[in-house]
Amino acid sequence: MAAPHTLLFQNSASPLMEQLIMFHDHALLILILIISLVSYMFIMLMFNQLTNTQLLEGQEIETIWTIFPAIILIFIALPSLRLLYLLDEIKTPSLTVKTMGHQWYWSYEYSDFTDLEFDSYMVSDPDINQFRLLEVDNRTVVPTNSQIRVLISALDVIHSWAIPALGVKADAVPGRLNQVSFSISQPGIWFGQCSEICGANHSFMPIVIEAVPPTQFISWVMTSN
Repeated sequence: MAAPHTLLFQNSASPLMEQLIMFHDHALLILILIISLVSYMFIMLMFNQLTNTQLLEGQEIETIWTIFPAIILIFIALPSLRLLYLLDEIKTPSLTVKTMGHQWYWSYEYSDFTDLEFDSYMVSDPDINQFRLLEVDNRTVVPTNSQIRVLISALDVIHSWAIPALGVKADAVPGRLNQVSFSISQPGIWFGQCSEICGANHSFMPIVIEAVPPTQFISWVMTSN
């Protein structure tokens, strides 16, 4: 999860988030190179006492600074399109979880099992080992290294189901069904929050995903039924 004074992303817990961080670093490197080059040329022109007419009116330089930005945009657009289609790709899921947004809590239903559904409320008085405003009474348990599909909707107003460490975020819109797909690569507890301003208690409906090994997930399902 996020740590104090952290400026970058949270540590990735899924292959999708790893790809998002790689694309961010790729685009940031290109931006740094562009800013450095433009700043250098700007400073040289400011302190140069002689004006180069070829630089101001030359056809060659006009061609260069038209084609060069187009090439840079290609290097940014191609990885961006690849990542966009990768995020939207829905593989055959090993598990489907339906989540509904309410004012102000989440409810979950494991549609692959019978009578496995629960409401998830924020813990108002957490223990010393729990995170304030992030812990819930019923965590959403999923297996690791499995393709998880989450179907998202709402019953009252627009909410947003988001887990930053997994790189997933989707609006929960009444009357509409959205879906996200992810695979968690390591066991752990991953926190998220409603990312849409949905009312007075918008900041009090956290999301907690607990990823466990498949054998432990099966044991949890058997004890929950």
